[in-house]
Amino acid sequence: MIGIFQIGVAVSDKPEGPFAPDPEPIPKSFSIDPASFVDDDGQAYLYFGGIWGGQLQCYSSPSGGKFDASMDGPHEPSGAGNKALLPRVGKLSKDMHTFAEDVREIQLVDEKGELLEADDHDRRFFEAAWMHKRNGVYYFSYSTGDTHFIAYATSDSPYGPFTYRGTILEPVVGWTTHHSIVEHEGKWFLFYHDCELSKGVDHLRSAKAVEIFYDEQGCILPARP
Repeated sequence: MIGIFQIGVAVSDKPEGPFAPDPEPIPKSFSIDPASFVDDDGQAYLYFGGIWGGQLQCYSSPSGGKFDASMDGPHEPSGAGNKALLPRVGKLSKDMHTFAEDVREIQLVDEKGELLEADDHDRRFFEAAWMHKRNGVYYFSYSTGDTHFIAYATSDSPYGPFTYRGTILEPVVGWTTHHSIVEHEGKWFLFYHDCELSKGVDHLRSAKAVEIFYDEQGCILPARP
């Protein structure tokens, strides 16, 4: 539908392309910022979602999971006790073109197991979902959006719940920071962007990378831009 975001799939036999897009988006997909993750057993998952301009709030109560155009824009619950909107995960079919089951909400909780609140802008999910796995632990990382942190939470399941652990990257020059985390030759790297070259004036984005490290408990040590 025009004006409603969905997620598409394009396929190539080479990593550099060219890619041939499917004629239709993934059925029952919505919102923005998809990140695919393939687990050790070969099962693939798709993590996604973004609030405000990402339309995630359009699928929340009381819409019953259907698109509510009246919520399109910078809408989210606020005030004491209101819980933050949650990112989504969908188990993918073997060919990775469709969902193999209904999309689920990903619970992001604090150290007490309570869902993060909407007004907790330094910790709540905004956009830019990413998943990686290290030593059997699932690391769900994301952008906090208007506060410009890259934060992360951990779980023993790809579905969560994920417990908030801290910040990976401090705010950079620019409106927001999207990222990915990958392992290469035994080292872990954070890829992200900022607007340093354009001084943030027009928000032109420049890609960067920095090596990240873990402590003995598996916590990610904060990286410096």
